[in-house]
Amino acid sequence: MMSAITDHPALRAVPFRAPTTRLALKPVSPSPERVELDGAWWPRSRDLGHELPALADVLDPLWGRITRIAVNPRYWPVIPPRIFVNGHVVKVGWFTSELDPHKILLLSYTAGRWDLLVIPPETSAPSAARLMAAASASTGPQLTATALMTAEQADGTSWSCDAGTGRPGRLAAAM
Repeated sequence: MMSAITDHPALRAVPFRAPTTRLALKPVSPSPERVELDGAWWPRSRDLGHELPALADVLDPLWGRITRIAVNPRYWPVIPPRIFVNGHVVKVGWFTSELDPHKILLLSYTAGRWDLLVIPPETSAPSAARLMAAASASTGPQLTATALMTAEQADGTSWSCDAGTGRPGRLAAAM
């Protein structure tokens, strides 16, 4: 009796995991002109050590290897110096006056620079949906991250920064 030897391992079922990153990106444009925002990101918390790897994990295959990330520290209590993404290290830095506090900057060797509006985790789902749609729209006026946040806040919900902790807090809706 003869037996066959195969190099292939037996197939097994792997459960499908939907991406948990809440992200909206502009369509890829053939135009070389620089846009203010390339989309929007709505993290689930202010824990960058947890949130950034999930974001970079999604963007790394789309945009090319993410090598650096920069944030404004105003709304982030802790900024990790580096994170691990898809088997490589991504350096994380911060800028106070050079970077809009409502924006995150991602750099890639192959794709260049990407700017995303950061929607506060505490934002309501309807507000976040409006902000994500505005930041990822390929038509209309180019607004800064702060201009988009200001316009949304003027629409009835205000955000503030708690003087004691430096963390954002929600104010009552304007009537």
